[in-house]
Amino acid sequence: MKRFENILKRIGPLPIILAIIALAIIIVASLTFKGHVASNSFWSAIVAAFTSSILGTSAWFGNNYGLGIIVFTILIRFLILPLMVYQIQSMMKMQVVQPALKALQAKYPGKDTESRQLMMAEQQALYKKEGVNPFASMLPLIVQMPVLFALYQSIYNSPVLKSGKFLWLQLGSHDPYYVLPVLAAVFTFASSWLSMQSTPEQNGMTKAMPYIFPVVIFFSAIAVPSALSLYWVVGNLFQTIQTFFLQNPFKIRRERELAAQKERDMKRKIKKAKRSAKR
Repeated sequence: MKRFENILKRIGPLPIILAIIALAIIIVASLTFKGHVASNSFWSAIVAAFTSSILGTSAWFGNNYGLGIIVFTILIRFLILPLMVYQIQSMMKMQVVQPALKALQAKYPGKDTESRQLMMAEQQALYKKEGVNPFASMLPLIVQMPVLFALYQSIYNSPVLKSGKFLWLQLGSHDPYYVLPVLAAVFTFASSWLSMQSTPEQNGMTKAMPYIFPVVIFFSAIAVPSALSLYWVVGNLFQTIQTFFLQNPFKIRRERELAAQKERDMKRKIKKAKRSAKR
């Protein structure tokens, strides 16, 4: 219970309030939908709730299903915002403890079972001391995967959504001009690149990820209906804006440079004071 309270304090009240409001709007949209969506199992009930929520939201905009998906996507992003804040905070704390983790790896090369066990024990103690959760980065992905599957099935199980139109798009078909796949890839790159810029130590994989993810998203967006591509475009645009405000790399790098400069100035003062004392 105390750990949960600490997590809530770290996240702060605003993301939680926004998530509660988003959840309330999603529920209201689903309940106010006048049609009926059949369900005969737990998973189909989730899909039905998504479908009715999208259709209910679309009804607020004159049955514009594209706008309904856009608003629904934004609501989902606000709903998982507390998890995203927690993920970003945990990632930044992981960056702080990286030097200590490297020291542990040097201390315990891991050539035998005992060495690996000792290293794991000290790693866990370090994580607990610094309040770091190494698995926090997986939480938003774990939450979003059922959302993607449910949205995908909502489109195919709903003749209205499948045949719906938005701008040049047939929501149940692929984007004929590849505009959405390109935008999804661009916003994925922007979000990944911004996130990478705040990482002090980068290896080959870290540097490659901002270029690998957009390619994966591009080809995935080509293969799925436009409604799902639209979800990715809006979601990744939201992610880019969110990363800039919550993990502003330019601000973080300036703060690190100032801290490093202060440390260098302090060392120079100490060295100067020692020289004066010798005289």
